[in-house]
Parts: sequence; C-alpha cells; structure tokens
Amino acid sequence: MRVTQFLDQTQFLTSIGALESSIAQTQNQMGSGVQFTTASENPTAAGSVNNYKQALAQSQQYGTNASSAQTNLSAEDNTIAQVQAQLQTLRGLALQANNGTLTNSNRAAIATQAVQIQNSLLALANTQNGNGEYIFGGFATQTQPFTLSATGAAYNGDQGQRQVQIAAGQTVADGDNGNTVFNQIKTGNGIFSVASAAINTGSGIVGATTVSNAAAYNGSTYAINFTAPGTYQVVQGATVVSAGTYTDGGTIAFNGIQVTLTGQPAAGDSFSVAPSSNQSLFTTVQNLVSALQTGVVSSSSSSLNNSIGSAINNIDQALAQTSTVRASIGGRLNTITTQQSVAGTQQVQLQQSISTLQSLDYASAITTLTQQNTTLSAALQAYNLTKGLSLFKFF
Repeated sequence: MRVTQFLDQTQFLTSIGALESSIAQTQNQMGSGVQFTTASENPTAAGSVNNYKQALAQSQQYGTNASSAQTNLSAEDNTIAQVQAQLQTLRGLALQANNGTLTNSNRAAIATQAVQIQNSLLALANTQNGNGEYIFGGFATQTQPFTLSATGAAYNGDQGQRQVQIAAGQTVADGDNGNTVFNQIKTGNGIFSVASAAINTGSGIVGATTVSNAAAYNGSTYAINFTAPGTYQVVQGATVVSAGTYTDGGTIAFNGIQVTLTGQPAAGDSFSVAPSSNQSLFTTVQNLVSALQTGVVSSSSSSLNNSIGSAINNIDQALAQTSTVRASIGGRLNTITTQQSVAGTQQVQLQQSISTLQSLDYASAITTLTQQNTTLSAALQAYNLTKGLSLFKFF
C-alpha cells in the first residue's frame, strides 16, 4: 500500500481532532464535576447510578411521607392533650358541684362554666391542620366532624384512618378519626355501669363499683330492687340472683361484681346494673350540664348526686380513652423517628455509592488534562516540523 503525503496529513488531522475531543471531554467533566453525563460514556456505571438514584428518590419520598405523618400526629397529640386538660377542669367542676352545701344558683353558675368547656371541646374536636383538613374527620377531611346537638354532638366524619407509607412494606396511620377518640368511650367503670331509677325517692347514692371476680361476671343486666328500707333483691329479669340486708355505705356483691351505696334507699327504689356501652364525650358533658341546670328538685339530692357521680365516672373513662389514643400516637411517632434514622443512613450510603461511580476525581482529571494538553502541543509542533519536509512540498 502506497502511503501518500495526503494520507499522512489526513491521519494526523484525525488524531489531532480526537485529542482535542478528549480534552474537551475532560474539561466538561471538570466543569460538571462528574465523570460522565450520558450513558454512552460509561454504560455499566451509568446503569448502576440510575438504579441508585431511583432507590434514593424512593427513600426520600418515604422521608417526605414520614415527615408529613409526624407533623399530623404531633398536631393530634397536642390537641388531645388540650382535650384532657379541659376534661380535668370539667371533672373538678363536677366534684365542686357535688357538694350538698351548694344552692341551685351555685350549680347553675358551674353549669355555665361547663358549657364553655363544652364549646372548647367542640372546637378542639374540629381542629384543622395547616392544609385546612379536619384532623378528626377520618377520610372526610373536608367535612367538619362534630356539630352540637340537644344530646351532645353529632359526628359527621367517617371511621377511616389514613395509612402513610414510610418505608418499603411499612405504613403508619397519620391520625385517628373522631369516632374513636370522642365517641367510643365506655360508660361506668369500663366494664359495667350503675344508674339510679328516675322515680327513686330515697337518699341512696351509687359509690364505687368494681369487678371482684372476672370469671364469675357474665355481663348480664341486673336490677337492685329495695323491697323495704335496708332490704334488697338483685334480679335478672324475673330471676332473683341475690338478696340481703343493706347498711349505709355497705357493698352489695353478686356474680363477681360489687356495688357500694351510701345513704338510705327507700322502698321501691331501684338501681340498674348493665354492661358498659359506648357513649360520646359530648353526651357525657351535656348530661352533666343538664343535671347542673336542673339542680335539686325535691328534698333529696340523691338524683343530682347520682347524675354527677355518673358524669365523673364517664369523664374518667374519657380521660382513659384519650390516654390510650395518645399512647398509640406516641408509639407511631417512635416508629417514624426510628425509620427516619434508618432512611437517613440509607440515603447517605446511596449518595456515597453514586458519588463513587460518577463524581470526578479532580486531581486525576487535572493530571489527565495536563497530559492531554502536552500531547496536543507536542503533536502540533511535530506537525509544523513535518510539513516543512520536501516530501510534503512536492506532493
């Protein structure tokens, strides 16, 4: 094959062009800080970087979800803490009102304070987050959950509980619906409740109620009927379960439960014993307000005392229920915090992997650029010398 001067020049210029292209690529790398910007420059590393970036983006999205859930749960916890503070104040007012030295006028004044607390509780139950969503509405976040009614408050939300994904295969509820927090509250002592009949004329007042033998308690409904002062029968429907004599402050025990009464029930007085049922917090507050506004209507205050005592028991159950919800919130917040720590470590590792594959080693790049510039300079000098030879002149 004959090597002409033209062929030599063409090959030389091609080599110079390739060298200049390499220099431009190195300069681009130094400008961008990465070894490659397109997959064609390093297909294997580019594929790995793409996978790492996808995993990083997913982890960061989980982190965003976790932060959002953390904000919502913290807002809910703060709101329920305020609810508990209001309930404690209401309980104190109920204890104050359950004093025989107070007049109906005094109790009416306490009832006014109770109404103010009722309004505060309603406002807390209708709390909205920073996005204008009702935090206790369940899935119905745009619907006001509670509206006052004659017997308490109506719940307009649903029983949904939003789940937020904070990691692969891991979700957490970012709130609790108002039905769970405010409506699913057990009456009485949480197992059973005791109520005095509206027609009672004696001074019998319900005191402590306990389950003494859980195995013996069958969850049935009973009536404690006083056939004469100091004499009672416990009946379940038409069946007499127990009978005996009663003394002031004594305990009536049957089928694994105990009921303490004070005062003197009259003949014909009756007290019902029934399994605890769910009652709205707002119903409890309204019942207390109504009892305080009614006051004592006869020479005996036992009806009022029993109503207030029942309200105190139910307030205690509301405090217990909200404490249970707060404990659940605390557990979820701990889960989020733990996962955020795990995700933070994972993201650092992913970013390091991406950097290892893609980030530019500036020291090496500078050395490469210097070598490339030196080679280019030498090649140009060689070209200048070569083109002066007679072979090129007479081509």
